[in-house]
Amino acid sequence: MTSKEKVAALREEMQKNNIDAFIIYSADPHMSEYLPSEWQERAWLSGFTGSAGFVVVTKDKAGLWTDGRYFTQAPTELEGSGIDLFKDGMEGTPNYIDWMISEIPAGGKVGVNALATSHANWEMLFEKLHSKNITLVDCPLLKEVWKERGEVSKNPIYVHPVERAGKSVNDKLAAIRQKMEEQEVTVHIISSLDDVAWTLNLRGSDVESNPVFLGYIIITKNDAFLFTDLDKMNVDARKQMTDSWIKMMPYEEFYKHLSSIRNEKVLISPNSNQSIFEALKIGNQFVKAAIPGNLMKAQKNETELEGFRKVMVRDGVAMVKFLYWLTQNAGKQSMNEYSIGQKLKSFRAEGENFVGESFGSIIGYKNNGAVIHYSAKSEGSNEVTNDASILVDSGGQYLEGTTDITRTLALGAVSEEFKINSTLVLQGMIRLSMVKFPKGTKGVQLDTIARLPLWMNGKDYQHGTGHGVGSFMNVHEGPQNIRKDLNPQELLVGMVCSNEPGFYVEGEYGIRHENLIAVKESETTGSGTFYEFETLTFCPFFKDTIVKEILSVEEIQWLNDYHRTCEEKIAPHLEGEVKDWFLELVKPL
Repeated sequence: MTSKEKVAALREEMQKNNIDAFIIYSADPHMSEYLPSEWQERAWLSGFTGSAGFVVVTKDKAGLWTDGRYFTQAPTELEGSGIDLFKDGMEGTPNYIDWMISEIPAGGKVGVNALATSHANWEMLFEKLHSKNITLVDCPLLKEVWKERGEVSKNPIYVHPVERAGKSVNDKLAAIRQKMEEQEVTVHIISSLDDVAWTLNLRGSDVESNPVFLGYIIITKNDAFLFTDLDKMNVDARKQMTDSWIKMMPYEEFYKHLSSIRNEKVLISPNSNQSIFEALKIGNQFVKAAIPGNLMKAQKNETELEGFRKVMVRDGVAMVKFLYWLTQNAGKQSMNEYSIGQKLKSFRAEGENFVGESFGSIIGYKNNGAVIHYSAKSEGSNEVTNDASILVDSGGQYLEGTTDITRTLALGAVSEEFKINSTLVLQGMIRLSMVKFPKGTKGVQLDTIARLPLWMNGKDYQHGTGHGVGSFMNVHEGPQNIRKDLNPQELLVGMVCSNEPGFYVEGEYGIRHENLIAVKESETTGSGTFYEFETLTFCPFFKDTIVKEILSVEEIQWLNDYHRTCEEKIAPHLEGEVKDWFLELVKPL
């Protein structure tokens, strides 16, 4: 079936159920960003494969709302689907609920799948629709339309040992129960997969590139329950649960168990799915708040930070070997964007404790570099030669930590304009790397620092500057970020973030430079406590696309110091021509 045929089949189901509009969020029952194959409903229906966005289908219209990362990608993938692109966050783009209300009659019905709809979205929808005499219903119509879903993973669930986690399961449960006591709650539900895995020091592979498994946790004052596919738990995982006094239950019994909970005060994230709230709403009181473990997970302990430092050397060695291979062979041997990504993965796989990629590599040659989350397909991706520029955004999952790095380089001749823009992007990245900031600072307050060199030249980029990164966990992790949006979460010691400003010229090229950084304490003065960033990533930048005159003396000094550190960390693991090439690359600017 084509996307157009799938939308038509959905409309038939809508008509049978008297539904005027149906919303397909990009979500699963755990509100994951990256989804198990059987829950990729929006991608299946629309053809749009980006990690963010949702579709609204009415009786005669359909729209996809997505953000600036996908404004170039989405039109291509939606072509022929009959689904219009709505550029979320841009002036003139209607709110999807307002648009829906304008398209359906008073007294109409809007359907969603409550399992794949967050409570926060349900509440917002209900309030706006109810005011217009429109009913919101739980009606999982795609069950009838998408017959051939992927099978649920049967990959093993295994232990992430305390030697790498830094804290035991019992210590984490004790800390969570302390927060429960402070909030005067008696039951706590954890449904987000990375929080489930972090709390229990377990890992899996139910979601591509994310070392998580399908599961829920219920914590009370005296008990804790894990709901998952018990057949997937290996012997050590079972023993760890037993030793931590955690009762193991089948995944499919979670909602049945919820319906037995009565007269409790329940702590739950408003981002949990609506079906959980429906199962608990009779006889229980809700405390809707961020789950305590989410912030605990974000503040990496010293064991986890040391794990990051170790894998960054390993990853840096792989990146240098890859970049040498790429620069020496582009134009001499046949390669394309997809095969380059596979080659990069093979270099990482040579490293100790490599588990897999932390996300699908973004290899954008020439104009594809301007597609912010470009994904090269195995068939039909661009041939790459020794001409123009290439953007390489990639990362690895290692048992000790997670990496995410972007380098943009010239494989051949590039314009002076490209070099200037590349330098402005690098300048923003360096300035953010150098900054000191008072305790209590939020990411939105630092975002401007990375954008300012571009802003001063009338330029900008349509994505955040930084996201949190997990410790052998999801490459995108909250609650902190560094972006234009107002996020009340302050940056705290131990938080690991990306630092990735960029600039894109549609149809021509894209530029992004990215390192990972960790918040650490800098000093305490009469003005209070100040923090700064430790740069974790070790991989050089290419000086042939840097216009030295644009950088300040301090910025040049930072870059030279960074390259000296890269040399200290990486050079001992290289030899021969690769080492000679690398040593030339890290010479002072």
